[in-house]
Amino acid sequence: MAVTSIPPVTAPPTGPAPPGEPLIVGRPDAFRRRLARLGWEFTAPALFVVGIVTIFPIVFSVVMSLTHVTLSVSGFHIGSFTWGNYSLILKSSTWQYALGFTVVYTVITVIVELFLGTCIALVLERLVRGRGVMMALLLIPWSLITVISAELWAYIYDPSFGIADRLLHGLGLGSPTILGSNVSAIIAMMIADIWKTTPFVAIIVLAGLMMIPQDVYEAAEVDGANSWTTFWRITFPLLRPTIALAVLFRVLQAFNLFDLPYVLTSGGPGHATTSLAILGHQVMFTDLSFGPGAAIATSTALLVVVGCFMFLRVFRAQVGKEEL
Repeated sequence: MAVTSIPPVTAPPTGPAPPGEPLIVGRPDAFRRRLARLGWEFTAPALFVVGIVTIFPIVFSVVMSLTHVTLSVSGFHIGSFTWGNYSLILKSSTWQYALGFTVVYTVITVIVELFLGTCIALVLERLVRGRGVMMALLLIPWSLITVISAELWAYIYDPSFGIADRLLHGLGLGSPTILGSNVSAIIAMMIADIWKTTPFVAIIVLAGLMMIPQDVYEAAEVDGANSWTTFWRITFPLLRPTIALAVLFRVLQAFNLFDLPYVLTSGGPGHATTSLAILGHQVMFTDLSFGPGAAIATSTALLVVVGCFMFLRVFRAQVGKEEL
């Protein structure tokens, strides 16, 4: 019986394909390069739009904040380099108040929204029937455009026919002008913001709750843990990444507060509800001081980036200690 010789098995070529040779499966490097090139070709239009709409205004704002900007009949002219715009805003008491107000507003609203949103998410997670209906109703405030929501609350706070005025009068508190005094205007704006954005936090926390395996709760129940212990020892630690995501999104939104005070109070009474975004708009488009206005916008963006970076560092450190 003749023995047929078997040719040796050779590895497919891995280098680039010669010119004119079609791409084959045996050349993974060339295939990956062609696939990456095809991906860049498809994303190039989107990257161009993002660069024009997002990156260019940011760079242009930074340039204006570091230069002398003068106005003329034909437009504005960018002059020499200067730190004077930042020195001007740092010495301004209005900027200092706007910074303090924005920070306090962000901290209070985020904490309240996180607490209420977590409570709502825990209730929804235990619902067996009607969860979909409740989630749909819950999303109605969040789905409203902020300007529409602000107009709604402006009618509620109206001293002539608003329901808030009648409610306070019925409780024997008189008929105060809610948006006419500093403290009440700030509290009223916080209530409007909490009403709108708490559902957003609740939905994110609910998504995190649904990802927690039920076996963990069953094991805790076997060990005799009560509901309070289960929440602080199991639910809350496992929800840390979800809570961090919700807090990060809300801090970014709350620190750039603009449309709600712009519609409700226009930054008033006085400067009581003037946020950094409102102040930047007033300086740039009302006072036509483009250099200081750009400095306010740039400094606000830097504060947001630094704050988010510090928050993520602290969060990762806490998670690392718990894992150890």
